[in-house]
Amino acid sequence: MKLLMVASEAAPFAKTGGLADVVGSLPLALHALGHDVRLVMPWYRAVRGVTGNLRLSRRKLSIPIGGNVYQVGYRTGELKGVPVYFIDVPEFYDRPELYGEHGQDYPDNADRFGLLSLAALELVRQLKFVPDVIHAHDWQAGLIPVYLHQQRSHDSFFARTGCLFTIHNLGYQGMFPLETGRALGIEESLLNSDGLEYHGQISLLKGGIRFADQVNTVSPTYCQEIQTPECGIGLDGLLRSRADRLHGLLNGLDGKLWSPANDQSLMRTYTPESLTGKPACKKALQKELGLQLSSKTPIFAMVTRLDSQKGIDLLLESWDKIMTRNLQLVILGTGNPDFEHRLAEAAGFYPDQASVQLRYDDALSRRIYAGSDLFLMPSRYEPCGLGQLIALRYGSVPLVHATGGLVDTIVDPRESADQANGFLFHEYRHKSLLDCIDRSLTAYAEPKGWQKLVRQGMTQDFSWPHAAEKYVELYRLCTKELQ
Repeated sequence: MKLLMVASEAAPFAKTGGLADVVGSLPLALHALGHDVRLVMPWYRAVRGVTGNLRLSRRKLSIPIGGNVYQVGYRTGELKGVPVYFIDVPEFYDRPELYGEHGQDYPDNADRFGLLSLAALELVRQLKFVPDVIHAHDWQAGLIPVYLHQQRSHDSFFARTGCLFTIHNLGYQGMFPLETGRALGIEESLLNSDGLEYHGQISLLKGGIRFADQVNTVSPTYCQEIQTPECGIGLDGLLRSRADRLHGLLNGLDGKLWSPANDQSLMRTYTPESLTGKPACKKALQKELGLQLSSKTPIFAMVTRLDSQKGIDLLLESWDKIMTRNLQLVILGTGNPDFEHRLAEAAGFYPDQASVQLRYDDALSRRIYAGSDLFLMPSRYEPCGLGQLIALRYGSVPLVHATGGLVDTIVDPRESADQANGFLFHEYRHKSLLDCIDRSLTAYAEPKGWQKLVRQGMTQDFSWPHAAEKYVELYRLCTKELQ
């Protein structure tokens, strides 16, 4: 099949979260299956640091946005055999960050990502690449299904192009004033409650859900959760109305990218069959972060965006009681400035026991996965989660809140001793979290059983090939009614 991916970020070019990991891996898995895959994303300032200064196209794309017509160039790169087209609009994308700075979104994000969608459609027309399916990711590409819906009626080029829209996180909806919709070229007939209108504004995420041929989320449990009033964030009714076109597909993980057997960031490599390198990684991590050197004290770790979704409020509420346990705690991440301040302050009271690193550092994150014994994900909700999948690969046993993709990937010993790979707590309150930590500490004190738990997680297969085949099934559903 001919497939076009449109997304606002993709690893290794630009990344703020799990969306980039998926968009950086899924095209490769599809390419390996023999499909013709192309990727379109913005030419951010950050991308240049990865690719170097790729040549700008001579031909331009004329894109009308916000009352202006932009003459847009693009740069062509490659991701392990997959062509990548970077949309180059310096006034939109040549900025320090992807979506905003200092906790505030860029005020012109509607124009920035509306242009991305229009440019992607105009680009494939210019390249004479007729996609069987356009795969749009999250609200930043939510206008792809809307524009396709508008163009199919009078444009034969896209007459047989289907559209899959993936919701990576329903919590980010792309909300803008209603008049913004008109500036983005959305037909008046779609600016109502049956279209993109949402509580007097427009939601680009709602547009993607409403007009895509098929919609998916990134885990089966999250797919069910968002159809309820408790987790649907006001869109549960629309999602239930599209239930026959709504699917839950668990994300995969690039086993070559995340492998303690050949990770050059680590002090020592190791495998499930030979774990002797992991204690060395633990000792090196304790030295690096100034923690007390102790092979018998378990290290609990978090590598995360510092956001209430990730359970940082629950962690802070439980902090002092957690510190009374015989454990060490390591946190790496950035996010909400208030959380950053409070975590740094809390860690300061326990310098030998806790370390909070407020930055993005890929190499350090790998050393944390390898050097830690348990991986904390007390997320309020979690569409899929990649942290727990990486932790499993590196032998760091996940301890997670029972929600979304965490439920779909983690099995507690209370549920099945033979299949257990981590620990689950079900009530989102500090007592449940503390009780689960105590259960994990009891298990850690039994070396033979702990090694079995570690190896069980390390040998599970959450690789992309299986997930990619599931996506191909959805692509075929997208085109079925258009043939």
